[in-house]
Amino acid sequence: MVVHLVDGTFELFRYFLSPAAAFDRSAPPELRAVRGVVGSILGMLEGGATHLGVATDHVIESFRNALWPGYKTGEGLDPLLYAQFQPLEEALTALGVVVWPMVDFEADDALAAAAAMAAADARVDQVVVCTPDKDLAQCVRGDRIVQLDRRTREVRDESGVRQKFGVPPASIPDWLALVGDSADGYPGLPGWGARSAATVLARYQRLEHIPKLAMAWDVSVRGALRLATTLAEQGERALLFRTLATLRADAPIGADVDALRWRGPRPDFATWAERLGTPPLHDRVSALAVARAAVTR
Repeated sequence: MVVHLVDGTFELFRYFLSPAAAFDRSAPPELRAVRGVVGSILGMLEGGATHLGVATDHVIESFRNALWPGYKTGEGLDPLLYAQFQPLEEALTALGVVVWPMVDFEADDALAAAAAMAAADARVDQVVVCTPDKDLAQCVRGDRIVQLDRRTREVRDESGVRQKFGVPPASIPDWLALVGDSADGYPGLPGWGARSAATVLARYQRLEHIPKLAMAWDVSVRGALRLATTLAEQGERALLFRTLATLRADAPIGADVDALRWRGPRPDFATWAERLGTPPLHDRVSALAVARAAVTR
C-alpha cells in the first residue's frame, strides 16, 4: 500500500499562476484554480492512487505568527486566490478525498503528522509527500517516506535530501534556521549561507552542537570566525527560527490509514462538476468508483 499526501495550498497556487488557467474560459474565474487541482487529484486516483489525503491552509496565519512578528501572513495575497481555499476544500471533500483544512497549524504540519501516522502502519509500503517545499524534506525517512515534486516528477528519498541540501532530513530545521526562509518570513542569521550551513551541520547536525569558537571547528568554512561570532551573539534567535521551521507531527488530523482510502465521490460532486464548468468530471469519477468497487469485490 502506498499513501499519497498532497500539499493542497501549493497545488492551488500552482494552478492559479498557471498560464493555461489564465486563458481558460470554461470555468468561472473564482474557481479556475480549484478546477485545476480537482482535475489533478482525480488524475492521481485514475493513475492508481488508493490512499490519499490533502492538506490546506484554511487560514494563512498559524501559531507561528505569535512567535515571530515577521512570519508569513495573508497580506498581499490575491483576493481571487484566497477566495478559492474554502471552495477547494469543499470540492475535494465532495470528490471523496480526506481534506485537512488547517487553522492553528499549517498544511505542512498536517502533512508531517499524516506522514508519521502512515509510516507507523506496517501495512504501508511507502508514504509519498507531494510537494517541492523544502520544509517537508525533514519528514523524509530512507525510502519509506519520500518527497515528490509533481511538476518535475523528481522523487527525493533520504539520499536525495542529503544531495540537495548537504544535510540529513533531521537537520533541515537547523539548516533553515541558519539560512532563513523568505517564503515563510524569517531571515536566518547574517553571513550564513546554504553552503556554510550545510558544511557545518553535516559535521555537527544540530545548532546546539556547533562549537562556540571557530578555532574548535575542524571543517573548512570561509569566514569561520565571523560565522561563529554571529551564532554566539544570535544563538537564541537561531533556536527560535528552528522552532518556526520544525513541523509539528502532533498536529490534529483525526484520521488513520483506513480513512485515507478513496471509496468514491459523495452525491454532491455532481453539483461541483457543474460549478467547475466540467460536467464530464462527474462521469469520470463515477466510472472510476465503479471500477474500484469491481476490483475490491
